Amino acid sequence: MSTPVLYLSHGAPPLADDRRWTAELADWSAALTRPKDVLIVSAHWEDAPTTLGSTTGAPLVHDFWGFPQHYYEVTYDAPGAPDLAHDVAGLLGAAGHPVHRDESRGLDHGAYVPLKELLPDADVPVLQMSMPTLDPRGLFELGRRLAPLRDRGTLIVGSGFTTHNLRWFDPSAGPDAAPPQASAEFDEWVKEVMASQDVDALLNFVARAPAAHLAHPRTEHFAPLFVTLGAAEASGRLESTSVIDGFWFGLSKRSWQFA
Repeated sequence: MSTPVLYLSHGAPPLADDRRWTAELADWSAALTRPKDVLIVSAHWEDAPTTLGSTTGAPLVHDFWGFPQHYYEVTYDAPGAPDLAHDVAGLLGAAGHPVHRDESRGLDHGAYVPLKELLPDADVPVLQMSMPTLDPRGLFELGRRLAPLRDRGTLIVGSGFTTHNLRWFDPSAGPDAAPPQASAEFDEWVKEVMASQDVDALLNFVARAPAAHLAHPRTEHFAPLFVTLGAAEASGRLESTSVIDGFWFGLSKRSWQFA
């Protein structure tokens, strides 16, 4: 059986302090078969051509500002994944898709923050890959090319946020505050479209989803979904489970697992 494909809403570094969300991620982890390795695409790394991060243990990228010091002291020393990097480069290169390498580039917070909750022992090799474009169809095709990795035990993870408008983020309201209407409308639309497996609607979400421009003023946090969608579609299985739902400071943290 192929390894599942995940799309998760990754949160900011304070996710680690949210008991409900960390418990949800721990429960999800407990239900997953241990993968051979992890290929993760984060909203926080856009680089063209497609670039593969460190396989030799570069430091984490603390790509955030203004947080308490202890968030900058977090570690996640997962092993590198050179074999996976070789296979990714081979799959994409065979399709005429150039791949660069950057051994100085460690995991950013879109990768290590959720992985620290999903795979807390940091004993599964991890490779991060950049997004070379934000075009949904381009990322969908990229995901399709990566689908064979599932048969070797690779867990493909897209890490973004189902809604992401930081103007809604109000620390004084608390993490459980009611979401803005636009966030709730977009979340409900995506839930229904994912359940109906309407790939065309998802690929054209900017034109078809309610409040799309408010839910995603810039689309980089929704973009990783298309990599995972492509990997699932190429394997012939688009059935998905909405494993986590709800809102965090008004942002939809809905996350899916593809069979």
